[in-house]
Amino acid sequence: MIGRKQEINLQFLQIIDGILLVVAFWGAHVIRYMAADLEWLSMNWPIPKFDDFRWMLFIIMPFGPILLELHGFYTRSLQKTVRQTLGQIGRASVWLALILSGCTLFFRLDIPSRAVLLLFLVLAPVFLLLRERVTIYRMRARARTGRYREPVLLAGTPQDTQALLCRLTPDQLLDMEVIAEVDIERNPVSHLVDLLHRHSVSRVIFAGNHSQMQRLQEAIGACEIEGVEAWLAADFIKTAIAKPSFDVLGSHPMLVFRTTPELSWSFMMKTLIDKAGAIFLIAASSPLFIGAALAIRLTSPGPVIFCQQRGGKHGKPFTMYKFRTMIPDAETRRASLEEQNEMSGPVFKIGRDPRVTPLGRWLRKTSIDELPQLINVLQGHMSLVGPRPLPLYEVEKFEKSAQRRRLSVKPGLTCLWQISGRSDLNSFDQWVDLDLDYIDNWSIWLDIKILLKTVPVVLFGLGAR
Repeated sequence: MIGRKQEINLQFLQIIDGILLVVAFWGAHVIRYMAADLEWLSMNWPIPKFDDFRWMLFIIMPFGPILLELHGFYTRSLQKTVRQTLGQIGRASVWLALILSGCTLFFRLDIPSRAVLLLFLVLAPVFLLLRERVTIYRMRARARTGRYREPVLLAGTPQDTQALLCRLTPDQLLDMEVIAEVDIERNPVSHLVDLLHRHSVSRVIFAGNHSQMQRLQEAIGACEIEGVEAWLAADFIKTAIAKPSFDVLGSHPMLVFRTTPELSWSFMMKTLIDKAGAIFLIAASSPLFIGAALAIRLTSPGPVIFCQQRGGKHGKPFTMYKFRTMIPDAETRRASLEEQNEMSGPVFKIGRDPRVTPLGRWLRKTSIDELPQLINVLQGHMSLVGPRPLPLYEVEKFEKSAQRRRLSVKPGLTCLWQISGRSDLNSFDQWVDLDLDYIDNWSIWLDIKILLKTVPVVLFGLGAR
């Protein structure tokens, strides 16, 4: 795992483990409570209700995960044996028992039943071990599929990149897929940029111990323009747009030059909102889905859904879905309409497109044609809010390298362009400026603000054509 991502995953696992410890303690009380009625156990005396044990939870839930971390429970998960895990849990349990005992002595609190505490110390290791084994299984399964591995480039001299690879542990390499190693001393920066485009890379790690500073500056500048994170063990690189931040790769200090929102709980919340919002909107708009599909089928020959390859995050192609609003051979007729293009730059837009069907014009006006993109959101290719995805042939025609920075985040259903009178904007540079303004100032509240402003735009068809 890498830096900030590792930190967030650790916090998430600690929250889960704190909850598991509470469940284990509650289970211990239930077992002891039931055992009170079993005469053959010689424990046929009642115990107090769970409320009398509640003060112990305020010790167990926060201190349990902290003690586990101090004893190395969360490090090198893939390289540990079950015996090592149980040893770490056992040592943490001893310290937890000492803290509880100290509370009874210094604060004169009472442990109503020591049997409950002993049962807890038996159940807790079982729960924690099972959680760890499930986590390891999922990590290995995810690594086998390669679906969630982050594509990265290593840049530097061959001796530096190989030395860095040798120092990385299996845990650190699990979430990374090294697409290529680039010798920035012998290859031009354009070669690095070409690899970024070809492999949809989201991160470049510079091992620059023996590289010239000028070459490093040029390579990092290329990543900055592309909106791709650059990781470098240095503190003397000056950037104009990217915000430098400190992170750690294994035991190696790194400066990260980032022009996109960094991984955080807020960014993870954005993903959760995307998934939940897509499910809710699909359910709420299901009558519109059915009605639009039937209307398209009855009024125009051809498929109901229009599928097109669009440029996703970092330019990675994905299939975007829309309700078909044009005649079936619309794509083949586009070349004959190029002279009527009203948008400057690589984007093709005309006001009264003759290829649009009468029903399609109404679907566009009401934005109903965009509803199938909620499926793209569920698939993880799009977000509810983000720069609008463009066809691959338009992405390939970007005239300025800076225009590709709008590809550094997931595309979205709505964006600042959508709510800023998109019909009145005839310059692609203005469109890009709005997208970059969104990227540079992103927050959950900005997303919510855009979503709220999108509602009247959709209801009243403002700016649509």
